[in-house]
Amino acid sequence: MSAAETLVAIQVPPSSAGAALPHLFADEGRLVVAYIANASDPSFDGTNPRSVPPAIGSQSIAVLAAEPCLALQFGPPNDEAISGHRLYPLGLRAYGAFEVCNSSWIASLEKANRVHSSHTAELFSDHRHFILTFHDSTLEFIAKSFSTSLRKGAVLTALMEAAGEGA
Repeated sequence: MSAAETLVAIQVPPSSAGAALPHLFADEGRLVVAYIANASDPSFDGTNPRSVPPAIGSQSIAVLAAEPCLALQFGPPNDEAISGHRLYPLGLRAYGAFEVCNSSWIASLEKANRVHSSHTAELFSDHRHFILTFHDSTLEFIAKSFSTSLRKGAVLTALMEAAGEGA
């Protein structure tokens, strides 16, 4: 019997509690995510939220890069439905970043791969399951590791630059 899943909070640049506008670039081995990071804005008084277009602006942008990335899932739940996520009882919360230890998702991928003639369990042993929760979506991905950086600009520009750096 395998060990139970646990959730551990990890440190990444925190996302904006408003529309963080996470944008992804992914191929069969790499994931790049850009999102608006939580940064104080002295010109914002908190009364009239602004919508920021992803192609323009000068925000603080967090860029996360994972290579190799084995799998990803992006979409619901949002911050209002996060309590419906299967890992919520373990501490999953909105606007956070977590690692799932003893991931059942990784275990299911390893099990499905057993039909491959060259399969060994070690192919999956050093992969890790990460979750980032945003205002309108949740990103889960499996990778060996990832790095983060901060940039100034627009989300799409930061994403395209970071995606091009790995090419």
